[in-house]
Amino acid sequence: MHRYLFASVAALGLAACGGNTSADADGDGEITGAEVAEMADEMVKPEAGQYRATTELVELEAPGAPPEAVEMMRGMMSRNFEYCLTQEEADRGFEEMARESQDENCSFEKFDVDGGDIDAVMTCSGQGEGTMRMTMQGSGGRTSSEMTMTMEGNIPGQGEGRMVMNTSHERIGDCPAEG
Repeated sequence: MHRYLFASVAALGLAACGGNTSADADGDGEITGAEVAEMADEMVKPEAGQYRATTELVELEAPGAPPEAVEMMRGMMSRNFEYCLTQEEADRGFEEMARESQDENCSFEKFDVDGGDIDAVMTCSGQGEGTMRMTMQGSGGRTSSEMTMTMEGNIPGQGEGRMVMNTSHERIGDCPAEG
């Protein structure tokens, strides 16, 4: 499950693109990691600083899961936190994240960006975990982003199910000085 969330976070960062672009640059119907990384390299870089992130699990369908397991998952997936994006990390942009989000277990079916909007579909499969299909739609810029992710497939330990999550990231100031 954490693998799927990492991929979603990577896609969230990719929302800050500056043009109307589809990742399938060669038009062969397959979106390769190199195509996504190339597009990410040309994207607007995020602004360094302190960010507040909010993740909310708004829908969870896990047939057969006991109510306490559903509540535990809701609690694990809904959270707020702050993080510092250093200048070095901001300068690297999203290319590295894009490369890491697509490996032998995950691939994009669709990856379209237009201005600050993203519309993407990624499918991931893990050994013994089945397949999870994620639809990601949202928008972002240099200092903020909003995304809705719908994940359908095998929820590890729960069976076939569906989750809908909303995430947002907002720059709230400069990183605290290290002391």
